[in-house]
Amino acid sequence: MKGFGGVFILEKIELIATATFGLEALVADEVRGLGYEVVSVENGKVTFTASPEAICRANLWLRTADRVRLKMGEFTATSFEELFQGTRALPWADFLPADAAFPVDGKSIKSALFSVPDCQAIVKKAIVEKMKSTYKQQWFEEKGPIFRVEVALLKDVVTLTIDTSGAGLHKRGYRDHTGHAPLRENLAAALVLLSRWRSETALLDPFCGSGTIPIEAALIGLNRAPGMDRSFAAESWPLLPGALWKKAREEAKDRAKNGEILEIRGTDSDPDAVKRSRKNARLSSVDDVIHFQVQPLSGLRSRHKYGKVVCNPPYGERLGDKPEIQQLYQTMGTLFRRLETWSYYILTAYPHFEKHFGQRATKKRKLYNGNIKVNFYQYFGPTPRRSR
Repeated sequence: MKGFGGVFILEKIELIATATFGLEALVADEVRGLGYEVVSVENGKVTFTASPEAICRANLWLRTADRVRLKMGEFTATSFEELFQGTRALPWADFLPADAAFPVDGKSIKSALFSVPDCQAIVKKAIVEKMKSTYKQQWFEEKGPIFRVEVALLKDVVTLTIDTSGAGLHKRGYRDHTGHAPLRENLAAALVLLSRWRSETALLDPFCGSGTIPIEAALIGLNRAPGMDRSFAAESWPLLPGALWKKAREEAKDRAKNGEILEIRGTDSDPDAVKRSRKNARLSSVDDVIHFQVQPLSGLRSRHKYGKVVCNPPYGERLGDKPEIQQLYQTMGTLFRRLETWSYYILTAYPHFEKHFGQRATKKRKLYNGNIKVNFYQYFGPTPRRSR
């Protein structure tokens, strides 16, 4: 993999893009779009092979993933001895320098080794033993770059990975101003992608809150890498030269369509929410392609014949009584249907949404907003007529 204490030789490594339940297929499409070979798509993760520079590009570009992990190995273990020996057999010193800080996180689901703290301690000990034999020293101060290890057990299968992202990929770096229960950026991006919105089409969010859906749509429409304004854990790794990160960022700048004209609008009845939206849009440098406006839902209208409404309306946590929610959804149904040639996409956890909205969805998709199970209701309008 590398010379001792050196850098990656350009060869294949295995990476895992973790995903919120229900978004795995989207993440896999994004990985393929970057030109990488998808090995498997499973609940919560997409495994793919690529050259080491993929660590840089995947972190910068993946809009709907949670984080990118370097896969160290996978094996079966039903005893602590098997866990220790399986971990020790992996080439840790090929990745971790002698001064690496390597905390160990863990999780265990339906496995004989159910004590997560014990599994973490054993993995830590096994890595130290392997490092001792490689670096010929007995003590590691761990004052260098961070290589956060995860031991994940699922039905006695152990997967060992190193996190390359640091903070979750949903933290783009632009949202310093949030309201209550904000929608995560990667889920907002997923809603826009699932709506099949295109940059030449109008997009409206009548419950814009902190502006996350319009901002993510703008980043998609301008083809801007969502991770451009933040740093990643692997940027401090000696194995990944700064030149690789520089090349990946330059590629992202070159691919951006900064002159694109977009028709994106976000409205909210709360003036403070609109202020937050505008601040966040400025932080993400997309304020010139989004129009935010204080407007009650009753003012819903558009000069565009075709378009898409993509929104995350209140569904209980932010609104008091059920009658209020039901009235809101009834009003939405009446107003949205006035946009006869538009499509609308609505994310809510309220179980009887279609009943009060007054129309059965064309398609419904189960997702998760944090730990809350939600449904994404999709109402398809007519296909826009294209002029010759």
